[in-house]
Amino acid sequence: AHMADAYARVSGHLGVIFSSTGPGAANAVPGLVEAQFAGSPVLHITGQTATKFIDRDLGTVHDLPGQTAMLAAVSKAAFRIRSAQEALGVLTRAAALALTPPMGPVSVEVPIDIQRTVIPRPAQLDTLVLPVPPPLPPSEAELDKAAEILARARRPMLWLGNGAKAAGAAAMLLLDLGFGAVSSWNGRGIIPEDHPMTFGGLHGNGAPRIQEFYRSVDAMLVVGSKLRGHETMDFSLKLPDVLVHVDVDPRANGRTYPNRAFVCGDAGLVMEALAKRLKGRMKVDPGFAAEFQETRKLATAEYQATLGPYADFPVELRRALPRDALWVRDVTISNSSWGNRIFPVYGPRDAVHPVSAAIGPGLPMGIGAALAGGGRKAIAMVGDGGFALNQTELWTAVQERAELVVMVMNDRGYGVIKHIQGALQDGRMFFGDLQGPDLQKLAAVAGLPAFRVSSTEELADTVAKAVATPGPSLVEVDMTAIGAFPPYAPYNSMGIYARKAAG
Repeated sequence: AHMADAYARVSGHLGVIFSSTGPGAANAVPGLVEAQFAGSPVLHITGQTATKFIDRDLGTVHDLPGQTAMLAAVSKAAFRIRSAQEALGVLTRAAALALTPPMGPVSVEVPIDIQRTVIPRPAQLDTLVLPVPPPLPPSEAELDKAAEILARARRPMLWLGNGAKAAGAAAMLLLDLGFGAVSSWNGRGIIPEDHPMTFGGLHGNGAPRIQEFYRSVDAMLVVGSKLRGHETMDFSLKLPDVLVHVDVDPRANGRTYPNRAFVCGDAGLVMEALAKRLKGRMKVDPGFAAEFQETRKLATAEYQATLGPYADFPVELRRALPRDALWVRDVTISNSSWGNRIFPVYGPRDAVHPVSAAIGPGLPMGIGAALAGGGRKAIAMVGDGGFALNQTELWTAVQERAELVVMVMNDRGYGVIKHIQGALQDGRMFFGDLQGPDLQKLAAVAGLPAFRVSSTEELADTVAKAVATPGPSLVEVDMTAIGAFPPYAPYNSMGIYARKAAG
């Protein structure tokens, strides 16, 4: 399921997973949960016991009473095919629903007796078009209200989320009018992050200078973002009072932050319409752009300074990778700090990470991203703890010849757990150390080349060698040789836990 999710995110198309019944369907649940968090279009096709035995708790093979309810809890919807004749119709409906914004996973159960039924090939397969609705047009009245508010701004900003991934050109129209931009971690690269007027993923969480800059921003247009608690420090991140929210889902109106106006519609259509209404009306502060760029420069340097011996890792790793490389990460301290915030991303579908904050899916996500990448190299940065949860997928990467570099940040423990315990348990540590395998030998057994990095100076050249190696490879970063990773927000003095402890 994690592979299908990443495939969907990188390709922009439907990701599909097949699982067996009962335990197999349950094994797909973590990936479906992640696809729900990420708004990723995934079609999950699974089995079910024979029709005459369903929901009777008879102990048939893989029979899981309540399987439909389990899948419904982690999907936009869960369907059951009740006859062979309706199979195509149900699958078509399910695929279309997964692709309909707000996107997400949809599950379909196919009872085993229906799977075995032989029917003529449906003639409509040759001309089948999924009934995905066209982009949702916004209300003219809502657009007019939003434009009136934004036209008065002299220091305007744009916050872009996952729902704006296909709307980069429209977002650029607003930047051309003088807006600055920032991204949620699931909206990275919509504006290429070497553009001078974006903060990228450095949106304020763990960045006091950005938070201070927001105090001078007199209007913020939020497009396609939930402004999730995980990223806004449980909604304690102070955003401008004048906030205009755009989302295709009407339920987003006022859900996390209050707004002065809400526009329901497709992100691209809304931003294009707003840019048209605002053209010639904006009177942006002449010093805004220079102050924005200076803030970005200083905030990035300040954040790098919190990384201890890993301060140069974002720059060195970026230097080693092609511009169009796919940046896949697990939830590991390296990603939860610099990977989410200051590693530059240049394309809207170039970055994949567990939005749910689950530990472990990085390797299968890397494989799915690589298979969707059309030959582009993917790099999956994982911690040794998360890697251990799915390390057998190395064999899948080899089998599929995935163009993937697996970079294991090996500190021989659950670093993030130790940081949490340090922040909340007065330094009392339990079960954070790990006895893992020799990664070089493990890679050899799996049949892929392996490299080791023991210093920052070795990082770029070593990763470049791995990138130049056809197929999958593994790079082990020995964090015990480089040094301990300092606590990061929210587990340091800039985080919400420190504030709660002080309060």
